[in-house]
Amino acid sequence: MPLLPAPRPAELPVRPARPEDAAALAALSRPFARAGALRERPEAVYAAHATDFMVWEAPDGTLDGCLGLQVHIAGPQGPAGPGTLPAGVLYNFCVTRRMQGRGVGALLLRAALTRANALSLTGLFTATTGSGALFLRYGFTPADPAHAPAAWADTLDPRRNAQVLGRRLRA
Repeated sequence: MPLLPAPRPAELPVRPARPEDAAALAALSRPFARAGALRERPEAVYAAHATDFMVWEAPDGTLDGCLGLQVHIAGPQGPAGPGTLPAGVLYNFCVTRRMQGRGVGALLLRAALTRANALSLTGLFTATTGSGALFLRYGFTPADPAHAPAAWADTLDPRRNAQVLGRRLRA
């Protein structure tokens, strides 16, 4: 019986993470945290916030990519008062070295955009210590942290020299 070729990333769906994925999320993220690209988070945090994450799972069950989407209330003064617009923050975006450049990051980001639109978010923000090239290709632009959700922006560590990017989703 001939062996079938391994599926390409686009043939395997991005799925929501589950609490039982916490150890795999922590393991996937650890090398990026050690390199300074991500914040170090204990496994318990991944378990508690598993519903924030979308993952790309290889045929062998290995998680090769993840991206968290957290909903916040943010925005300018509006008819209902300050801070009444729901916005999202993308965080803990990582793809294993073996799958980088194969479209996994793009699949995760498209899934996050789809989810953000389904949640009727007005915009998305992220902070990156890298080039942000993928985000820029998907319509993100440099953003003033003052326009991002304060609960998130206040946690940004200036020593990391991260660039804040944002994208408007709804008027």
